[in-house]
Amino acid sequence: MARKTVTDLFIHELSDVYSAEKQITRALPRMARATTNPLLAQAFNDHLEETQGQIERIDTLVEVAGIKLKRMKCIAMEGLVEESKELIEEIEKGAVLDAGLIGAAQKVEHYEIASYGTLIAMAKHLNLGDEVVGLLLATLKEEKATDEKLSKIAEQGGNQAATMES
Repeated sequence: MARKTVTDLFIHELSDVYSAEKQITRALPRMARATTNPLLAQAFNDHLEETQGQIERIDTLVEVAGIKLKRMKCIAMEGLVEESKELIEEIEKGAVLDAGLIGAAQKVEHYEIASYGTLIAMAKHLNLGDEVVGLLLATLKEEKATDEKLSKIAEQGGNQAATMES
């Protein structure tokens, strides 16, 4: 579908982030298994639950807004997920891998933060209503909170342990 209008673009971007969220649900368990840091494993598992809720939120948004998502694959997220797979394959389990996984997860969060921020602006422009904007805002807040949690894990020793190993 050609993106000729802001509505077309909104549907494309929402479809893209929907695909991204689905890909993340498959990547997070692998990342949780790869880490040796229990706090990081818990953060990945917590975010998996959150992500499943975010997918449900998009389903609700689609219903409320009366739109149909496009079947597509988020290529950006595919690349970010692939980077995390490479880390797991190339780095021995331990603090260095944990530091790499934190970085990989934060790249994902930053992508999602940018995506949801854009969708919120478009939803407001399109006058899709407070419910649609609220659903998107709820997810944006969760993504920002996850990013902050990952930063705290890194600052509380995750990256220091990696420095000690190198």
